[in-house]
Amino acid sequence: MPEEVIVVRESKNLTGTVQISGAKNSALKLIAASILGQGESIIHNVPLISDIDIMCRVLERLGATVVREGHALRVDTTNVADKETPYELVSKMRASISALGPMVARFGHARMAMPGGCQIGARKIDMHLVGMSVLGVKFSVDHGFLEASAPNGLHGGEIMLEFASVGATENTMMTAVVAEGHTIIENAAREPEIVDLANMLNAMGCKVQGAGNSTIEIEGVPLSSLHPCEHTTVGDRIEAGTFLVGGALMGGPLRVEGINPSFLRMAIIKLKQMGCTVSTGDNWIEVSREGELKPTDIQTLPHPGFPTDLQAQFMLLCSLAKGSSLVTENVFENRFMFAEELMRMGADVNLEGHHAVVEGVDKLMGAPVSCSDLRAGAALVLAGVAAEGETVVHDIYHIDRGYEDYVGKLQSLGADVKRVKVGHSDVWR
Repeated sequence: MPEEVIVVRESKNLTGTVQISGAKNSALKLIAASILGQGESIIHNVPLISDIDIMCRVLERLGATVVREGHALRVDTTNVADKETPYELVSKMRASISALGPMVARFGHARMAMPGGCQIGARKIDMHLVGMSVLGVKFSVDHGFLEASAPNGLHGGEIMLEFASVGATENTMMTAVVAEGHTIIENAAREPEIVDLANMLNAMGCKVQGAGNSTIEIEGVPLSSLHPCEHTTVGDRIEAGTFLVGGALMGGPLRVEGINPSFLRMAIIKLKQMGCTVSTGDNWIEVSREGELKPTDIQTLPHPGFPTDLQAQFMLLCSLAKGSSLVTENVFENRFMFAEELMRMGADVNLEGHHAVVEGVDKLMGAPVSCSDLRAGAALVLAGVAAEGETVVHDIYHIDRGYEDYVGKLQSLGADVKRVKVGHSDVWR
């Protein structure tokens, strides 16, 4: 089959308004949480992306019925059974591990293929297992499958996470909601997606308090008391941040709508440090820039620190700033693979362990590049918007995992960008 690529030509500006989709990293977990509802839950504002498709297929293999109606999903988990989650699906996406907690909570057992996903670091699931083990879950690995069971039932406990892992916090929460007694999760992740999940769990009859803080407390309830619910996914802060970087890169003004500005406080601070003007409303953020981009230092940290999922996009900004910037990656060890592709376009980046020293250059040059992961792919397309000549971005299936109609949204903002099949003679008419 011919490869589909994104071809980008230098554009004059990115300006206008773009509607932000529902958060990928929230919707995936909300779909998994519907297992606990034991009936038909309706989830609104679900993005049309390939990762969602995979998660829906995982639930269907477990016995659920999933019907999409535009940006809403009807997920009926009445007939979900204690089945094995298949390797061919789970290996494509690490987030599928989020079905582990709900399955153990509902059936006392789960068998799941070890997860896959972007090649941006080990991202081991050890912390998921540590938290759930405190609740009475026992684990074993059998020929690439993770076996989880609670032979003596689930019980509350005090859990201290070694790192504020989003996935470990979510799986522990979804297990603890039916564990007998009281559970405390210390050093819990504080991301907005955690709050969104807690809100849906509470709408299903769970008792979760403190989400969004470093300590979450859960009072276990009987599984029989849980019920389906209707819930709306929060806006995707990473998609919003990506488009804001595009506006900062090209000058704007560019507005993103459908996002809570508090989700991006650190990113907004960095945009202002780099010479941008940023204004906000209840559900929108607007960025513009008239002067030169200024250098800044960035280090990725769990929320409310600077998000690792915006590191590549901001490295792109730093590559065109007037001066030297330092980017430190503290979350995923392989995420600097993006820097090597950016250097193909003329960026001046010196990698030293988990630090990248970025010296601003006057101009980037179009070149053939490849997506190493989801966020790197989105950033490379933006780089092509600013670069001289033509940029061809390969392996764009990564982008499709997390951005709904990325090319179409960029086109609406004035970008000269198109999806094409390699080998077509009519790439540009």
